[in-house]
Amino acid sequence: MKLLSVSSWGLLLVLGLVLIRLDSVSASSSASTQSLEQQNEILFDQLKQEQGLSDDQINAVRKIFAGSRIIGQGNPAVTQHPVTPDECKAKLNKSGVHYENARFEKICKAKYMAPLYDPSKEKPENAKACIDQFEFPDIPCTYPVVWVKAREAAEICWAVGKRLCDAHEWEGACAGDLEPSDYDFDSLKGLAPEDAIHRMRYAHNRACSANKSWSYGPEYQKGICATGSKKTPGCNGGSWTGCGSNTYPTGEFPACKSSLEVYDLNGNAAEHMNLPINKSQMSSLGSKELGYTEMKGSWFVFDTIRAHEDWCRWRAPFWHGTRVMDQRSHANYHLSFRCCKSLN
Repeated sequence: MKLLSVSSWGLLLVLGLVLIRLDSVSASSSASTQSLEQQNEILFDQLKQEQGLSDDQINAVRKIFAGSRIIGQGNPAVTQHPVTPDECKAKLNKSGVHYENARFEKICKAKYMAPLYDPSKEKPENAKACIDQFEFPDIPCTYPVVWVKAREAAEICWAVGKRLCDAHEWEGACAGDLEPSDYDFDSLKGLAPEDAIHRMRYAHNRACSANKSWSYGPEYQKGICATGSKKTPGCNGGSWTGCGSNTYPTGEFPACKSSLEVYDLNGNAAEHMNLPINKSQMSSLGSKELGYTEMKGSWFVFDTIRAHEDWCRWRAPFWHGTRVMDQRSHANYHLSFRCCKSLN
């Protein structure tokens, strides 16, 4: 029998390692072969198991998803997440990070929500509203739901027993201090909606710009939030087939939080909120009419592409602006939402 040379054994060893690596890559990429529908079914099961949603609530959410061909955690064909949910869970476990909060759960009567209040004169128990601690589905170590229109975001929040937040609520959650709403409705009377929004935005930003802050502190910092991912090569700014939702699992960056314990307000995905231009449009007062679209926060490439401001109380231009409940309201690959909840 002819013995193999040392060099031949080396070649066989290299080939073996290559085959093992290929098997490993095949196994690790199996999630990307799931269809959007399959991924959404996993999401519905997570909502039922982790958030305790009833069958009726799950069916209501399922119906909203069924009305769209794109709602989910990104187009599986092009999305490349930098971290898996299992890697997120392992990292948090190793660091001893746990997001369960019995005090908050008692106040908000829901899991993974944080009370909104003014810490200078109130306690969490004084809160009249709570906000999701994470982007929807509001479950740690899951990818945010994107490609969702503002109308669909509002409908999903209602379906799970919550509501879309007003702009000032998101701002307070980020800045660590819920201030009274500053919508100067009287000054907007007689103005066309876009002119009213522009006037209100200008006055608000001018008043708040001297005290800029981010959820984690007074200065912008790289690496502290989910802002280190990459755009899909060739992404043209909004294509379902060309732009992957390359988000991180929510809660992957525990330091990316406000003093009110709300996470991922900066980075990962931008978020739909409600901007009222009269009192009857305030979600926080029970409106189902709602106002106009406001996009908050920033997204997963912001450490390298700072396309706009993203400090807590900054209000954006009327980008892709519509009424929240417009059937044509905007959706894209890095735009998500989170919900609020009024307390009785």
